[in-house]
Amino acid sequence: MEQSWFSLLPFLIVIAMSIWLKKILPGLVLGLILGSLLVTFDLLDGLQQTIKYIVKTLSDPTNINIIGFLYLFGGLVGMMKISGGMKGFSEWVGKKIKSQRGLLSLIWLTLPFTFMMPMFRIMMIGPIVQSIMEKMKLSKQKVGFVMDVSTASVIVLLPVATAFVGFMVSLVEAGIQEHQLDMSPYHVFLLSIPFNFFAISMLVIGILKTFWPSSKKAEKQNDHQDHHHHEHEAHPYHGIGLKEELSMVKAQPWNLIIPLILLLGLSLFLLWLDGTSKGAKTIFEAFSKADSTFIMLLAIFITLVLTFVFYIFRKQPLDEILYHFFDGGNQMMQAIILLVLVWSLTLTAEDLGFTSFISSTLGTFLPAYVIPAIIFIIGAAVGYFIGSSWGTWGLFMPLGMTLATATGASIPLTVGAVFASGSFGALTSPLGDTTITTASILEMPLVDYARYKLKIASIGCAIATVLYLAAAFFFI
Repeated sequence: MEQSWFSLLPFLIVIAMSIWLKKILPGLVLGLILGSLLVTFDLLDGLQQTIKYIVKTLSDPTNINIIGFLYLFGGLVGMMKISGGMKGFSEWVGKKIKSQRGLLSLIWLTLPFTFMMPMFRIMMIGPIVQSIMEKMKLSKQKVGFVMDVSTASVIVLLPVATAFVGFMVSLVEAGIQEHQLDMSPYHVFLLSIPFNFFAISMLVIGILKTFWPSSKKAEKQNDHQDHHHHEHEAHPYHGIGLKEELSMVKAQPWNLIIPLILLLGLSLFLLWLDGTSKGAKTIFEAFSKADSTFIMLLAIFITLVLTFVFYIFRKQPLDEILYHFFDGGNQMMQAIILLVLVWSLTLTAEDLGFTSFISSTLGTFLPAYVIPAIIFIIGAAVGYFIGSSWGTWGLFMPLGMTLATATGASIPLTVGAVFASGSFGALTSPLGDTTITTASILEMPLVDYARYKLKIASIGCAIATVLYLAAAFFFI
């Protein structure tokens, strides 16, 4: 289909309805249906098209790997809760952590063990952080923000061994080949890392937010009142029996420590194995070449089987383990359904000509020194709408490389700006998988949490824009 402003409509509906209803699901469904109607111009065909987009999303191997990982990890968390692992570990850590700063520091300290993939990190540390938080009555939004910043802003800055590196380098490589530039893709990627001004700014803000003494009692109160209000407005009786049952389990920290060590060890080993089978020579190269979403799913599957056997040996009742496995998995269904709808919405927007509309409206009439800043600002806005760093990078890397070569702007600086724009979208958007997963695990209203993050991220966005304008004068 020809590119037109129609392609923006589904996203505008999602954002507008989310702000109005404080819930994102109705807007996503309506946006998807409207997008499908715009593609087909027929009511019945439009509804059929909606289902086709959802089926296409579910038939994508990467998407299914992520969905499977989320459900199985939720199931593992359910098993760890009923076996007393969560309770035991949070009591043990709780004795050592006496303050909000202590908990926030713990989040940063887990980084060396969980840096491979954002979803993996959030799922690993989220349930532990949540169980400690329940005792300490902390601001969920602040803790969630530190979790997300220590994830999204760090992983994107690491030059090796993450799920992102292979994808990022391949985008740079495509741009270099298209414009027949005499450059090494990985070298350009390395040079672009210091120019991801947004991720660097947010990293500094996140560290300050961790260690700066919090004088905002109001923020804490609002957070609790808000959560209290949302929770009881919807479901006063939901989960009462479950909470009662979990409060009576015997604390056994090893029932959490053993499965998590297994999962970490298997993930690293299988990533290395998969990467070397694809011709990698070093560990870091292996991590970059490995099919990370499939490996994470494989690792969680093997961990579940071994944990199951481990719990049976430790005399855990079989019925209870199975019941709580499904209960834990089902608790991730809200996040899974939201992700499926977001992915389907992206397919709709592509069929409506979203990419070409963004490209053609920008044109190539801009002076070289504003290219990186403009790419960052527009990319950040689009990233906020689509909620995917990968999607934003995919849309804007070809455009950024084209504009940079046409105007003579610095290529590493422009590449850095593209990666920064995706980082903004992934961190702030209510459609982002990090935001959806964190809000789901910490039991926060999604739209309110996204709005809280946006306020802080706007500061990082402003700093990054100024830095792009300043840097352009030095690097043209």
